[in-house]
Amino acid sequence: QVQLVESGGGLVQTGGCLRISCSDSGRTFSSDNLGWFRQAPGKERDVVALISRSGEMTHYADSVKGRFTISIDSAKKVLYLQMNCLRPEDTAVYHCAADGPRASGQDSRYPNWGQGTQVTVSS
Repeated sequence: QVQLVESGGGLVQTGGCLRISCSDSGRTFSSDNLGWFRQAPGKERDVVALISRSGEMTHYADSVKGRFTISIDSAKKVLYLQMNCLRPEDTAVYHCAADGPRASGQDSRYPNWGQGTQVTVSS
């Protein structure tokens, strides 16, 4: 059973950094494809970054390229999202997702989700 739990969110000023994590307490990260998505108030959930379990494939939304880095520690069963140079428009609830198709940014194709962690960037 997959049990994804995010942590590390919080309040940060514009230009600041945060690293959020997603752990899988239910099993070893056996999913081949994982990702981070985010949902701002009143908006749809959008893809932020995707990664293959081996780490050889990564994909980023245009809005975060060059600022965010997705990584995975399969031994520790933890998925990370390092967020640098944060902007107010990055404010959202960030969710990790697992077991989606390779490089797919469609949230409907991921069956397993964490509950989310709030990231708030003040101006």
